[in-house]
Amino acid sequence: MDRTYFDYAATTPTDAEVVEAMRPYFNSRFGNPSSIHSFGQEARAGVEAAREKIASGLGAKPEEIVFTSGGTEADNFALFGTLWANAQKGNHVVTTAIEHHAILDPARFLEKQGYKVTYVPPDKYGMVSPQDIAAAMTEKTVLVSVMHANNEIGTIQPVAEIGRLVRAKGVYFHTDAVQTFGHIPVNVEDLQVDLLSLSGHKFYGPKGVGCLYIRKGTRILPYLRGGGQERRRRASTENVPGIVGMAKAFEICERKMEDEAREQTRLRDKLIAELPKRIDRVYLNGHPQKRLPNNVNFSIEYIEGESMLLNLDMQGFAASTGSACTSGDLEPSHVLLAVGQPHELCHGSIRLTIGRFTKEEEIDRFLDTFPGIVKKLRSMSPLYEEKTT
Repeated sequence: MDRTYFDYAATTPTDAEVVEAMRPYFNSRFGNPSSIHSFGQEARAGVEAAREKIASGLGAKPEEIVFTSGGTEADNFALFGTLWANAQKGNHVVTTAIEHHAILDPARFLEKQGYKVTYVPPDKYGMVSPQDIAAAMTEKTVLVSVMHANNEIGTIQPVAEIGRLVRAKGVYFHTDAVQTFGHIPVNVEDLQVDLLSLSGHKFYGPKGVGCLYIRKGTRILPYLRGGGQERRRRASTENVPGIVGMAKAFEICERKMEDEAREQTRLRDKLIAELPKRIDRVYLNGHPQKRLPNNVNFSIEYIEGESMLLNLDMQGFAASTGSACTSGDLEPSHVLLAVGQPHELCHGSIRLTIGRFTKEEEIDRFLDTFPGIVKKLRSMSPLYEEKTT
């Protein structure tokens, strides 16, 4: 049976060129980059070349890049480190109700420690108003964190406009760019951010590596302690193969980004146009235009999401109902609830995310297969029978 992967937002396959670039750092260049001998300096050279590549891609300086274990650590670092370093200024954070749990869970933890957090709601498309963010800030606000694009519904936020308003008030501004870096242009000056998180495995790099951009002059304390690595901002021996691989992955993305975005948008729009023609009572989630080029998220009435996924998997399709980080959670998506969907419709959502290796014939096969799955599942639903008779 053919297998088709429609879950690129959860993780991407590591590009073959990336694997080859990493290989020497597992054996011949295996040294600890903190060591002064030649083995260590070979590893250090790989790390610093990667730092320059990532910084260049962001429009940043190399010394503003701190390598981490991934996007979650980078998000945690941004929140905790900034608040700890600026305790004299205040204890208030502004974020949104649709952030990834790598922001929301630390924010809730901070609330238990006495910090104040404001969660700004989005509109029905998952778009957050810059004016609402500005209105939520107080004299005690230390940090505003708004994701660049939502991982579940794909809506791209007006981060640049938000950044101008936030920085005009002298408040630090962070964005989680895990879903955007490597897929659409991401420039820290254009976005007006002080901190930015990214993760290598979301753009065809290896898992277990990411980074936090920290604008020069930003007051932030280390989140991990125990060593002097990363200019004393992040303890722990650097993941040299991962760092080298992440930089190589971005180098490839930079080369292919424009063409890939164009082709993925075309396939995305085909799914968005065709599914409602073949299935009734199906609703697009997220902004119809201002969305990631590879993201399609629908809610389907009278269907339970997990059942859809299991049936699709039996037919060779890998999809999701939302964030992979919460796939074991039976609670409805906090993102869909925040945009105003009722619980029962939230439970019937499906996210299809396409990528570099997606073929149009796979889209066509899905469009031919999925309506039959929906029909089968609805035939077992007494609620669907009741509503349609």
